[in-house]
Amino acid sequence: MSRKTKHAEKIEKELASSDASHAISRGAAALDRYTSLRKKRSRKSLLKGIGAAFGTTLAALVIVALVYISGINASLRAGIDNALLNQLHITEAGDPFYILLLGVDKDQDRVNSKQYGADEHAYRSDSIMLARIDPKNKKVTLVSIHRDTLVDLGKNGKQKINAAYAIGGASYATEVISKFAGVPISHYADIDFDNFVSVVDTIGGIDVNVPIKVDDSKGTGKVIEAGQQTLNGEQALVLCRARHAYDAYGDGDMYRAANQRMVISAIGKKILQLDPVSMATVVAKLSGSVTTDMDVNSIIGLATSLRGLNTSTDIYHGMEPTTSKYVNQTWYEICNTAEWKKMMQRVDQGLSPYESEDDNPTKGLAGVTGGISNSPSSGGTANNSSKDNKSSSTTGETEYSGTVHVLNAAGVNGLAGRISQSLSNQGFDAVADTAKSSYSNTLIVYNGDHEARANAVNKALGGDIQVMKNNGSYDTSYDVILIVGADKSNG
Repeated sequence: MSRKTKHAEKIEKELASSDASHAISRGAAALDRYTSLRKKRSRKSLLKGIGAAFGTTLAALVIVALVYISGINASLRAGIDNALLNQLHITEAGDPFYILLLGVDKDQDRVNSKQYGADEHAYRSDSIMLARIDPKNKKVTLVSIHRDTLVDLGKNGKQKINAAYAIGGASYATEVISKFAGVPISHYADIDFDNFVSVVDTIGGIDVNVPIKVDDSKGTGKVIEAGQQTLNGEQALVLCRARHAYDAYGDGDMYRAANQRMVISAIGKKILQLDPVSMATVVAKLSGSVTTDMDVNSIIGLATSLRGLNTSTDIYHGMEPTTSKYVNQTWYEICNTAEWKKMMQRVDQGLSPYESEDDNPTKGLAGVTGGISNSPSSGGTANNSSKDNKSSSTTGETEYSGTVHVLNAAGVNGLAGRISQSLSNQGFDAVADTAKSSYSNTLIVYNGDHEARANAVNKALGGDIQVMKNNGSYDTSYDVILIVGADKSNG
């Protein structure tokens, strides 16, 4: 073999070796790329799997929630028919409107009686109340109508007004009461008080001030002591039912109606302090005792729009003026038409039904609900304490009432709730919430002419807090905003 040939063979071997190394190198690189790609694909597959599982779970939760809400709505609207809906007046969003509240006596013995017939018309409206709701100005007016009021029911003759429900159900009762009061009715609700007060236990009881001892031994067999107290559901039912306890004072129905207004207002006060989720829970509980044209979203939306309402002064109350008369062996209430018309004109204007406290016939004997006078910042059942010591702000005057928004800016769990409860016990309508940012020092901000209320909040917390008027940087929905900083973290 020649030298040239040997050299050629050597070169060929080197080239072959080089190609093999290069191939191995390329193969290794390809393997790395493949492995990396597989890992990425595996991660993507895992993420897709997790996403799919989460999406399926979320969809299931949404379906369950919708079914749950749908069930509540069905329960709330059970028995609501087109005849009733056609009687209801449509109002613009934010405008004042009226709700007819009927306390219906759903006694099964009446249903089984041949006298009344075996359907819901056998029931009677045991109590009748009109509620005027003003979301924009955050005011509520409750006006009771005597169930025994004598009215002309046309072809059905002259009868007690509560007979309208037995004759034609909810739609006819709404028509008759709307005409009698001279106002359009936008919503309807009938309440089974026996079950309704179970809501009281759900919200932890209600705080009321009972003017005199209610001894209903002849009726419910129960006694409610006088004074400021927290009632459970059973005790609240006693107030809603008791009328013979007032036999010594005259018209027991009138005093019972006042107590019913107080109970409903106290329940409303508690509900307005809840967050939307808790509100939904209470509405679910209500659905077992309330029939209404409103659904869950409408009820929660209405409650939310009224947050900031001062239940000490901005819930007005009144009773249809009547005279008792014995006719054909039956007692009737004869409406004083002129006074009634005047009262409803005041109500429709957003004023208290009464021009003064002295016009209230149940004053000092039955439950008082919110304000009576024309001033939105006066009167009511709040504890206007005599703690008149000077505070650190300008005037030094104190007023232990009004709405207070307590914001936790200290980052301490439960702090705003504890302070809110303390303020509520002293006469304020306090709502707890979380601030958007942290504060080192506590600050009290008041709106409008509510400096005295801000002073009282300051006094209740030790009197060492800066008090200032809202300069436009804070919420205007409440009388007072209390921003709790780190300096009150032990409050």
